[in-house]
Amino acid sequence: MPVTREHGKEQPYVGGPLKLRLPFVHYRIEYQDFVQGAILSCVPLGITAAMVSVLGIPIEVAVLMVVINNFLYLLHTSFGDPSVAGWITAGIPLYIAYLSGFPMGPDRILALIALQVLVGLIFLVLGVTGITRSVIARFPISMRAGILLGAGFASLMRVFNPDQPFIGKMPVAFLISAFASFFVLFSLRAMEFRKRYGWFAWVASFGIAPGFVVGYIAGLITGEISIPSGVFDRFIIAIPFGEMFSHFSVIGLGWPSWSMWGAAISLAIVAYVLAFGDILVLEALVDDADKARPDEKIVFQVSRNHVITSVRNILEGITMPYLPLCGPQWTGGQALVVNRYKNSIPEQEPSYWGGATSLFWGMSLAMVFHPLVQIILPAKDIGFGLTLLIQGYLCVYIAFAMCTNNVQRGIAGVMGAVLVTANYIKLWGSPFWSGPTMALIIGAVMYLSLEYFPSKESK
Repeated sequence: MPVTREHGKEQPYVGGPLKLRLPFVHYRIEYQDFVQGAILSCVPLGITAAMVSVLGIPIEVAVLMVVINNFLYLLHTSFGDPSVAGWITAGIPLYIAYLSGFPMGPDRILALIALQVLVGLIFLVLGVTGITRSVIARFPISMRAGILLGAGFASLMRVFNPDQPFIGKMPVAFLISAFASFFVLFSLRAMEFRKRYGWFAWVASFGIAPGFVVGYIAGLITGEISIPSGVFDRFIIAIPFGEMFSHFSVIGLGWPSWSMWGAAISLAIVAYVLAFGDILVLEALVDDADKARPDEKIVFQVSRNHVITSVRNILEGITMPYLPLCGPQWTGGQALVVNRYKNSIPEQEPSYWGGATSLFWGMSLAMVFHPLVQIILPAKDIGFGLTLLIQGYLCVYIAFAMCTNNVQRGIAGVMGAVLVTANYIKLWGSPFWSGPTMALIIGAVMYLSLEYFPSKESK
C-alpha cells in the first residue's frame, strides 16, 4: 500500500531537490493510464519512418532508440517533475532540413549529435542559473496565451489538413474515434453519466482508449486500417545495442568537428525557443490540475525540468542521437493525464504521480513486446491524431481562460496566428526567423505598445 499524505500537501518522496518517488511505494500504478500509454505507443513509433529515411538508421535500431527514449521520460515523474515529457516536436521539419545539408552517413549523424548536445547544454545552463524561471515569472499573460493559441492552432490545422493522414486517409475511422474520445473526456452530459452510471465512469476512466478501440474497429470494417501482420514473428523486439553504439554514436564515430558545432548553434537556439512555449503550456496545465484537486499540492519547478531535460538530451546525443530531440513536455499526453486527474476523486486516483508515471510505464513496456507493437501500429495515425486534437482543444480554451480583457485576447490571437503562419516563410532564409521568433517579437511589441502601462492604477 503506497504511503499516504496530508490533505493539501505534496505526495511523500525521498531525497532533496530531486524528489524520488517509486511505484508501489509512493504511488500506485493506475491501470487506466497504463492502458492508455500502451495504446499510445504508436505515437513515438511514428518517428521511426523519418529516422530511417533521413538518417539511414535500420528500423530495428530506430525502434530500440524510441524504446530507450521512452524509458528516459520516466526520469521526470520519478524525480519530482510533473511533466509528461516528449519531443521538441514543432522543430522536426527544421531539423530534417538542417540535416539534409550534410551527406547521408556518418557526417549527418555527427551533425545531429552536435545539435542535440548543444540543446542539452542550453537547457542545463538556463536551468542551473535560473534565468528561465525569472523570464517566465515576468512573462505577460497575453503573450503566454498567444503561445498557447499558436500551439493549439498548429495542432488543429495539422489534424484537419487533408494532406495529413488523419482526415485524409481514414476519415470515417478517425472522426468516429475523435467523437467518442471527446464525448468521454469533455462532454457535460458525460460528466453527468459518470456520476449516474458506474459502468460509464469505469469506461471513461480509460480516457481516449475507448475511442481508439472504436475507431480501430471502424477502420478495419471500412478498410481504412490494414489488418495487422507479422504479429507472432517474435515475442520481444530486436535489441541491437552493438550496432547502435558502433555506427550511430560518439562511441563509434567520435566527436563532431568544430564547424559542425558552429553550424548547429542557431538551430539549437530555435529549438529552445520552441521548447519555451511547451514550458508555458506545461505550467498552465499543472496549475489547472492543482486548482481542480485541492487535496494534493503539485509543485512544478522550471529549474528541475530543465536539468532533467538537459540530461536526456546530452545522454542521448552522445549514445543515440535522436531526431526529434528531447523536450520539456508532450502536451497531448500531459492533457490526457491532467484531464483524468481533474475528473477523479482521491479514491479513484489518489495522486497525480500515479497517473503521470503509469502512462509511460505502459507505453515503454508495451513497445518491448513485438506482438503488441504490430497490433497497434496499423492505427498509429489515430493515436497521434487524437493527441493532437486534444492538445489543440485544451490549449485554446486555457488560452482564452487566462486572458482577462479584450486587449489581452487580441494580442494573444495575433501572436498565435503569427506563430503558425510565419512557419511557412523563413525571413532571410534563416530558420531562426521563422514562426516562434517572429511571434515572440510581434507579441512583445504589441504588449509594450498596447497593454503595458507602468502606473500604480494599472498595477
